[in-house]
Amino acid sequence: MALIHPDFTIGIEEEYLLVDRDSLALADAPEALMEDCKTQLQDQVSPEFLNCQIEIGTKVCRTVAEARDDLKRLRSCVAACAARHNLAPIAASCHPFADWRNQTHTNKDRYNMLAGDLAGVVRRMLICGMHVHVGIDPPDRRVDLMNQLSYFLPHLLALSCSSPFWQGQDTGLSSYRLTVFDNLPRTGLPPRMESFGEFERSVQALVDLGVIEDSSKIWWDLRPSHQFPTLESRICDVQPRLEHALTLAAITQALARMLWRLAVRNQRWRIYDRFLLAENRWRAQRYGVREGLIDFGLGEITPMGDLVEELIELLTEDAAFFESVAEIEGARDMLRSGTSSGRQRQVYSDALHAQDDHDHALQAVVRHLIEEFHADL
Repeated sequence: MALIHPDFTIGIEEEYLLVDRDSLALADAPEALMEDCKTQLQDQVSPEFLNCQIEIGTKVCRTVAEARDDLKRLRSCVAACAARHNLAPIAASCHPFADWRNQTHTNKDRYNMLAGDLAGVVRRMLICGMHVHVGIDPPDRRVDLMNQLSYFLPHLLALSCSSPFWQGQDTGLSSYRLTVFDNLPRTGLPPRMESFGEFERSVQALVDLGVIEDSSKIWWDLRPSHQFPTLESRICDVQPRLEHALTLAAITQALARMLWRLAVRNQRWRIYDRFLLAENRWRAQRYGVREGLIDFGLGEITPMGDLVEELIELLTEDAAFFESVAEIEGARDMLRSGTSSGRQRQVYSDALHAQDDHDHALQAVVRHLIEEFHADL
């Protein structure tokens, strides 16, 4: 493999839910709102599968500092446009009390086709995620790093959890979004592949059969992007707080460079069986940062606090290269303050204790999510 230094540029995509400021229930995006956003943001904003969702994507950024400026601009614009319609965006992966049965999907060819292909399963997709693209060339290197970076996906998920409630009930999970998403085909941890050619041949086999039209219908937690020369992480719940989103993006970018540094020295991160990684994925999905993950090298369950400190140390050189030391060290703040799932549960508990009203407590959670979205703007 020729030695090509990837540029490691990053791009962040986020999906938001729109809520009515009075009822705090989900609300469809009025056509005028989307037109207003598009006038200001052009192709950086688009409707999502459901009418109550909106998606944004940053420009290609060299650093997390660049991404901060663009993401703040995008979030601010969506919030301002929504406010003109008495709506507010929330960046949580599930709405605390909405019922998926009451939602309608966006009338676009792509989404109409999805609704037809995936039937009742896709109707339940009342979920939002955060995707981080990292620019990596050549394509074979992209697949090589996908195999190794998969080890860290549960770490990213654990820090990102923001979906404890579903249809008015506490699910007991920290990321219920993944439970819903995993009902789709072609999801979960990526399989181990030896080359980009193998990836292309596997996708083409399904395309030739008419099962899918292209690799955009491959929804793994980590995949070579269909559109861009990037590796795309799709594991994370979306973040109510801007700075937490940037921390996850910074860690993803630095991990890619760290693994590339190993690769060009003919070294690599040990690749564990997908079965074992799936156990950590489940632990992250269930517990968030509370119960720790399995360290397969040590052969023991390690607290997330220790894993975060190891991660910060591991990425020291790469954080310095990208000038993202503060953002990566922000993972400590995410541990101290807890994930969004933990904060949502605390708000619910406090409100329930104050008024002993389940519906009121769930509404308090939505108000909290609105406040967190606007806090950094």
